[in-house]
Amino acid sequence: MGLLQLLVLAVLASERRVAGAAEVFANFSEGLIEFSVGKFRIFELNRPFPEEAVLHDISNNVTFLIFQIHSQYQNTTVSFSPTLLPNASETGTDSGLVFILRPEQSTCTWYLETSDTEPVQNMAILLSYSERDPIPGGCNLEFDLDIDPNIYLEYNFFETTIKFAPANLGYARGADPASCDAETDQDSRWRLQYDVYQYFLPENDLTEDMMLTHLQRMVTVPQVKANALKVVTLMANDKTSISFSSLPGQGIIYNVIVWDPFLNTSAAYVPVHTYACSFEAGEDSCASLELFFIGFIIMGFFFYILITRLTPIKYDVRLILTAVAGSISGMFLVAAWWRCGILSICMLCVGLVLGFLISSVTFFTPLGNLKIFHDDGVFWVTFSCIAILIPVVFMGCLRILNILTCGVVGSYSVVLAVDSYLSTSLSYITLNVLKRALNKDFRRAFTNVPFQTNDFIILAVWGMLAVSGITLQIRRERGRPFFPPHPYKLWKQERERRVTNILDPSYHIPPLRERLYGRLTQIKELFQKEQPAGERTPLLL
Repeated sequence: MGLLQLLVLAVLASERRVAGAAEVFANFSEGLIEFSVGKFRIFELNRPFPEEAVLHDISNNVTFLIFQIHSQYQNTTVSFSPTLLPNASETGTDSGLVFILRPEQSTCTWYLETSDTEPVQNMAILLSYSERDPIPGGCNLEFDLDIDPNIYLEYNFFETTIKFAPANLGYARGADPASCDAETDQDSRWRLQYDVYQYFLPENDLTEDMMLTHLQRMVTVPQVKANALKVVTLMANDKTSISFSSLPGQGIIYNVIVWDPFLNTSAAYVPVHTYACSFEAGEDSCASLELFFIGFIIMGFFFYILITRLTPIKYDVRLILTAVAGSISGMFLVAAWWRCGILSICMLCVGLVLGFLISSVTFFTPLGNLKIFHDDGVFWVTFSCIAILIPVVFMGCLRILNILTCGVVGSYSVVLAVDSYLSTSLSYITLNVLKRALNKDFRRAFTNVPFQTNDFIILAVWGMLAVSGITLQIRRERGRPFFPPHPYKLWKQERERRVTNILDPSYHIPPLRERLYGRLTQIKELFQKEQPAGERTPLLL
């Protein structure tokens, strides 16, 4: 009998350890999932088999619950009732519901299902809040749910926008909620503040397990504050919408913390994640992201902006036209130096390219997210002044300007080439400027990017290439003329020298026509059969 008691105690202890773990995988019964407050559950949903979820033994000091369920890219529906109604259910990859508890209520039930033909792996959690905590989405007037704790996300190539419903003050069970718009004093929901947070997933990792693991760090208020980057704080009278720069293929999680400064309490919305690409579509697929490399510096950059804003031409055609325009511009610049030796124009273009890159780097820093630069006029004037300042400063030492541009811009081209195979945030140094030029709404977007191991490695490589390239060029050019005569002048001088100097062996070189004829004769001889050795006619006696 003593042995049996020990076995029972061991089983109970193991069950207690499982219940206290971060994730629970098994269901207690078929078609029913039991939840515990603050415990993550990972389970699978199938299209023809909806699940019923339940929470027992709810504490009396809990006034509302927030249930949330997440999947990587397949939609899941959570509902208050088995019958789906627009104002009583939510569908998406990151969905949640708020349960306002009645007096003496100790059990809560809801329903889960998916319309996807493939099984969907989900992670869900239930969080509890007291009457002092603000209610996320408690003053919803835009979306379908009466109380909507969800964050709605939209993205395109340029920007990712999140929207959410305003919160309301908390209240006790059975009490009436505070009016959302009757008063605007400090005793109403207008005293609430909203902190928007951003969390970057590891680069080059699109796996489902990685996303679900890191999403657990963005659910509760302490976790969000400890792990994520606070981007901005919105007041109650600010618009509950904010834009960020899209980073295709980079996993990002967003969440909003609503804070009551009078009671010093807070609550978290349902976090939302995005890769700014699709796991199912063909053109916008995360598996084969379209890669963009800025034309051929000056003409390619401006030509691409021009045809993108003024014509509806497809992306591939724009790239081809940009390459053609960049090639023509490059040949024109080379011809201008080869034939005329116009040094000032060539060095001005060189300086503008370096100035463009330095200006882009300046706005790639947190300086670019300052509110003053959300105005297009301020941004472009400042950007242009920085870009033009570089050739102006180095106009008195053009050789140094040329060496610096070759070292810095050339090494950055290596960074862009590496980005085609190994994702790095450094490519957005110039890509963010291009987005700003192409999309007028991009000015309001926050241009934060992840800075992880790959980025530090590529940044170090960029720095080493730039320094070594500049050093090598300075040592090689030491003692040489600043800029030699242009090639056409040298060719003309050499031709005149050959014509007048009869002692020069090149003076006796045959004309071009005879030289070409001689070359053709040599080529013909290569294809002629070799004559056999010895005589083939009989000897005459």
